[in-house]
Formats: sequence, structure tokens, C-alpha cells
Amino acid sequence: MSSTGSGTTSSVMWFRRDLRLRDNPALLAALEDGTTTALFVLDPAIWSSAGPARRAWLAANVLSLAERIPLTVRLGDPRDVVPDVADGRRVHVSAETTPYGRRRDEAVGERVELVATGSPYAVGPGLVRTGGGDPFQVFSAFARAWREHGWSEPAAAPASPDVREGESDREALDLLRTAVDDAPVELPDAGEDAARRRWRDFRDRALGAYETERNRPDHDGTSRLSPYLHLGVLHPRSLLAEVDAGSTYAKELAWREFYADVLWHAPASAWSDLKPALARMTYDEPGAASDAWREGRTGYPIVDAGMRQMASIGWMHNRVRMITASFLTKDLHVYWTLGARHFLDLLVDGDVASNSHGWQWVAGTGTDPSPYFRVFNPVTQGLKFDPDGDYVRRWVPELRHLPGSAAHEPWRSQVGYEHGYPQRVVDHAAERREALARYEAARR
Repeated sequence: MSSTGSGTTSSVMWFRRDLRLRDNPALLAALEDGTTTALFVLDPAIWSSAGPARRAWLAANVLSLAERIPLTVRLGDPRDVVPDVADGRRVHVSAETTPYGRRRDEAVGERVELVATGSPYAVGPGLVRTGGGDPFQVFSAFARAWREHGWSEPAAAPASPDVREGESDREALDLLRTAVDDAPVELPDAGEDAARRRWRDFRDRALGAYETERNRPDHDGTSRLSPYLHLGVLHPRSLLAEVDAGSTYAKELAWREFYADVLWHAPASAWSDLKPALARMTYDEPGAASDAWREGRTGYPIVDAGMRQMASIGWMHNRVRMITASFLTKDLHVYWTLGARHFLDLLVDGDVASNSHGWQWVAGTGTDPSPYFRVFNPVTQGLKFDPDGDYVRRWVPELRHLPGSAAHEPWRSQVGYEHGYPQRVVDHAAERREALARYEAARR
């Protein structure tokens, strides 16, 4: 153990994607060293690259943690800030798994004793491998091995954490408060208690019907916990302790862990194709149609509803994420990274592993063995998963006068465009044929 100049045993707990007190093994390890300085570093590299919605959500949860324990908040490069605060003491962290986080921690670890305990995942990326020791390429096989590997029980909450006051940077605190005040979207309630309330509400009210309800954007049938999981305000291990490991909900958590594992083994896949099979695919340059996609004015109601939902609350239903992604990549023929970056600008749960690999799953360049033929029809998808049109009418006010499923096909109504809803920017059937023709050409 390390000690301060006064001889008192102590350490530093450097919070990153683990903004919670309960079920936090790294925090428990730090407290075992004695009095702990709780540190959060506002890293300009991360702060400047995040959109205002993600900055606001991060800020809200950091400030919530600061209401629970004395939290030292500093602004600057962690390679300099962490050694300065540590002053020879041991620094405890949850292991980071993103490409940037791994590089940063390696650099910090050259200057301080960095002790990693746990990670933001039930099973840390890189731990689940095939019998031959290789990473998994297909989700179903990964999920089986992931369940067989298993995970530990949630860690106990510290009874009375011995955390010392530290000196925070006024500029850092001002940046956090301003980000929350200027949030461009309606933020969820921040903090660990809010996350657990949301979990209990979903568990008691909707978990039993999750397998069927999860695809209905018109219903409140999903947990809406992804923003909390993204920042570690809640740990997936805590959720898995209350559900069956073979349940549909556990499977959805496994997708998050799978994508983190893929990124761990292939860091370049954050912003380039995981698989080179479509390296010769031709794409269109962004233009008026992709601008209409961003603005939720494509003329396809389910697409526009999703894009407007995201712009309004910083979150989008997962089924609609797939529909909107397919529209950009298959109907507008735009390379997936444009959409992935736009999502990260607006989503409060924007996670590089899940976001980039979710986009590649739709675009046909990622983990799925033959997904390019999967071209989502935005009309039939809307009719199937929002059959009464409630989701569309909620987010597209120009269509609120159309009853029931008619909201999905305003071109079939004599009054469909009375309130200014735009005409369709492309013909889906024609663009589907074009997408498949480009695929065949790329394969040849």
C-alpha cells in the first residue's frame, strides 16, 4: 500500500465509466488502501469530441456522484493530472476497454501505479474465446461461451466510504454545470438512484413481456437503461443477478458485451469496416437527401419519427435505430460512418463499440456473416412494429391528423400532406434494387 507524506495509508479512486458507489469493485479496492481521494478528470480529448447531448449527460452524472461523496474534479490531460493528484499514491480504476482508453491508461500507468479491478462489463472484453483461443466472430457462439464463462455476483456497497475532500478546478465544475444547463435534449434523471428506480420499474412492470414488447417503439417496453450502462452508473452484473442468464433481456446485454469484445480485438473497427469483403462497394457523397435524413424529413414516417425522437431526447428505440441506419446505408447509399458519427453527436447513450458495430451490422460490413441482403423496408417495418401509428404521430406532428396505420403511408391519403409533411426523397423499391446491384458488383 502507498501512503501520503503524513504517513496515513491512502489511495486514489479515478472514476471514468463507473460513476456509482454500489457494485464497484475498483472503489472497494481503493478503500482497502485506506482514506481515498475520489477523482474525476475532465479530459479535453473526450469532452471536445462528444456532442452536447453526451457532454450534458456525462456532466449530470458526474455532478450527481459529487453530491454523494467528496469528488475532486480536475480539468486537463489525465497523463498529467492523475500523477499530480496521486502524488506517489496508488491509483485504482475499472479497466478501460476502448482504444483511446487503453492508450491513455497505458500512458498514465508509466507514471503511477495503476491498479485495475473489474471493467464496465459483466465479462471483460478479451476473456471469452473459442476453443482455439481466437476471438468470436459470430454473436450466437459468443453468447453461448459468455454464459458458460459466467460472471461474479455484484460487489457489496461500501458502508461508509472514507473519501477525503480534494481541491477541484473551478473551470471544470463550471464546464459541467454549463453543459447541463445548456443540454440540447431532455435528459433522463441522472445518478445511481435514478438508474436503479428505472430498473425496478422496468423489472416489475415490463420485463415479463420484454421478448415481444422490445420491438414496439410505440410502447414503453424496453428498459431505457443504456444511458446509465454507458457511464457505469449501473453495472450489467447488477441486472444479470436478477434475470435468467438465458432470457431475452440477458441476450441483449450480451450484444453489448459482444461488440465491446469485437472492438477490443479490432480497435480499427471503430471507424472502418471490420470485414473487408465489401471494400469495393461504391457509396454516394452526402447531400440533400442525407441532410433530410438528419433532420427527420425523408418522407418515410418511421424514419423521420426516429430521427426526431433522437434529436429531442437523445435516445432512439433500438428497432428504429436499425430502420434509420438501413435507410441511410441502403436507400441513400451513404457510407455508415456518417450516420455513426451523427448518432454519437446526439445520443446520450452513445457508446463507440455498440454504435459503430451496430451500424456495421446494418451496413453489412461487420460481424454478421451475410447481412447485406437485409434491407429494411421502412413502410412495412413501421406497419409491423407501430401498427396503430402512435409512435409516428408522437414525433411527427404533421401526421397527427391521420388515424391508425394511415400515418405510415400519407401518400395514400388525400389529406396526407395537408400539414406540411415532406414528399419521399427516394423510392425505396428502386433504391433497394440499386443497393443489391452495388453489392453484386462489389463481390465481383
